[in-house]
Amino acid sequence: MTDPLLDRLTDILGPDGLVVGDELASRPASWTRADEPCAAAALVRPRSTEHVSAVLAACHAAGRAVVPRGGATGLVDGILCAPGDIALSLERMTGIEALDPLAMTMVVRTGTTLEAVQAAAEVADLFFPLDLGARGSATIGGTISTNAGGLRVLRYGMMREMVLGLEAVLADGTIVSSMRPLIKNNTGLDLKQLFVGTEGTLGVVTRAVLRLRPAPAGYATALVACADVNAAAAILARAQRAFQGRVSSFEGMWPDFYRTMTAPGRFIPPLPREHPYYALIEVECVPEEEPRFLSLLETLMAEAVVHDAVVSASEEQRRALWRIRDRVEMLVEAGLGRPFDVSVPLSAMAGYVAEARARIAAIHPDAASVAYGHVGDNNIHWNTARLPDPALEAEVEAAIYEPLAALQGSVSAEHGIGLEKRGKLGLSRSTAEIATMRAVKRALDPRNILNPGKILANPAG
Repeated sequence: MTDPLLDRLTDILGPDGLVVGDELASRPASWTRADEPCAAAALVRPRSTEHVSAVLAACHAAGRAVVPRGGATGLVDGILCAPGDIALSLERMTGIEALDPLAMTMVVRTGTTLEAVQAAAEVADLFFPLDLGARGSATIGGTISTNAGGLRVLRYGMMREMVLGLEAVLADGTIVSSMRPLIKNNTGLDLKQLFVGTEGTLGVVTRAVLRLRPAPAGYATALVACADVNAAAAILARAQRAFQGRVSSFEGMWPDFYRTMTAPGRFIPPLPREHPYYALIEVECVPEEEPRFLSLLETLMAEAVVHDAVVSASEEQRRALWRIRDRVEMLVEAGLGRPFDVSVPLSAMAGYVAEARARIAAIHPDAASVAYGHVGDNNIHWNTARLPDPALEAEVEAAIYEPLAALQGSVSAEHGIGLEKRGKLGLSRSTAEIATMRAVKRALDPRNILNPGKILANPAG
C-alpha cells in the first residue's frame, strides 16, 4: 500500500530527497541506540528553507510527526522516531553563506558541522568558541536545538550566546526569519530564543547568524592537584581575578575518573594518581603573560592550596593534558557506559557528589561511578556502570537526580531533555514553568507534530 504523504514529499524533494527501506534502516535510531535502526517511515533531505517549509506544511496537513535529526550525537534520545514518523535531516543544507571579518559574524546553513564552522573561522583568523568532542559530526542546527555547552562555556557562554539571528520553519510551514547580524537588537520578544534549546519541538532552524571572536593569541594550561572541589573553586577565583576573566576552561576530575583515564594502557599520568582532586585550568593569554601564570601557581603551592601541578610547555603537551579529560569514550571501554549530565551550584558540589557516590555504591556490588566535568560552570558529568536489572538502573538515576531539587540544581546542564530525562523535568522546573512550556508548544505547534513526546510528555497537559 502506498503512502500518499511519501508521494507528496517525493514530489516536493525529488526521488533522491527521501531515504527509505534498507538505507534508512542502516542509520542508527540515536547515538545511545546505535544497534537499533531508525524506525521512521522515511527520512527527508531538503535542500532549502523553502523545501523545509513545503515538507512541514504537507506533514502538518496530514497530521504526521516530524522528528528533526542533526548529527545524531545527542545523549538523551532527542531524535528517536516512532514507526510512521518522518525524520528530517538537513545534511544537504550545508555551507558557509557569508563571513564578515570586520563585524566578526558568519551566516551558515544549519546542516553544517561544528568543525566546518570552526575551520572557516580559523581561515579568517577568527574563532568560533563552541567546542565538543563530537565536533566532526555535530551540526550547527543540533547545537542550537540543544543549546550546546562544551569546553569553553566559562568564558563564552552556551550556544545561545553565539547566535545573533536565525531562520526557522514552524510546524505549519511558516518561515520565521530574523537574520539580523546585530549584537544589540531590543525590539520586543527575542523570537530566536524560542528555537534555542527547545530540541526541534517548536520549529526547525535552517540558517543562523553566528557571532565569532578574535582568535586567542595563546593559552597557558596546567593540570593541578588539590584537596577537593572547594579548593579548586578557590583556585578558579584567584585565576579569574589575576587574568581578568580570561579563564576559558576549568575542568574538574574526581580521583576515580583520573585513575580510570590514566590506568595502564591508557594515558600516562602527568601527576601522581593518589591526589584527592584534579583540575585542568586554561587561560587565554599572550606569551608574555605566561610567567604570571607560573607565578600564580607557585603562590598557590606556597599557600598549600595547590598540592602539585604540571604546566604545558608546548602545544603537544597541552593536547596531551586535554586528552585525559576529553577522551571520555575510554570510560565506555572501562565498563562505565551510562552517561549523566547535571548542574549543581559550586558551593554544594562537594557534598552532592559525595552523597550520590555513596548512594550508588550501596545499590549493587557492580555499581561503579566516576564524576568529572565543567566544574567552573556548575556542570558535572557522571559515567556509571550499566546494571542488569532496570530497577537497579532506576536507583542509580534516583541517586544522581533526586538530590538536585533541594540544591536548586538541574537535571540537564547541556545535553537537553529528549525522552531520556522527560520524567525528571519536574525536579528542575516548577509546575507553573512546565505549564508555560506547554502553552508555548500549543501556540506554535497545536497539532503536536514537531518532535512529539520530547521534553514534554503531554503538551495538552
